[in-house]
Amino acid sequence: MLTDKELEFIKYWEENRILESSFSSKMVRGFPMAALFGLSILVFIVMVYFLFPNWFTKISNTSPGTFVVTVIAVLIAIFFFSYYRMQFKWEMNEQTYKELIHRQQKELSDIDI
Repeated sequence: MLTDKELEFIKYWEENRILESSFSSKMVRGFPMAALFGLSILVFIVMVYFLFPNWFTKISNTSPGTFVVTVIAVLIAIFFFSYYRMQFKWEMNEQTYKELIHRQQKELSDIDI
């Protein structure tokens, strides 16, 4: 027999699985966590670059132009993380949903016999 929590999840996922499967939904819902991940890196890089510009170029042996490339790379990582984190979460919810539906159908067929 399925628990109340499992039945609530089935109902929730039947209502929201299509909405949460879109690319834009995954990007928007995953962005806050990805921003926490990436913005801390960006803040550190910006602070070092602007507060200690000579130290930054001396230690890293790079030209000042690589700062822009680094910022773009971190932004790409933020978008990548936001999408794939929510894609993974969606797939896990979908798998759980299918397992619960299978269990529910199996229990119904066992009762009928």
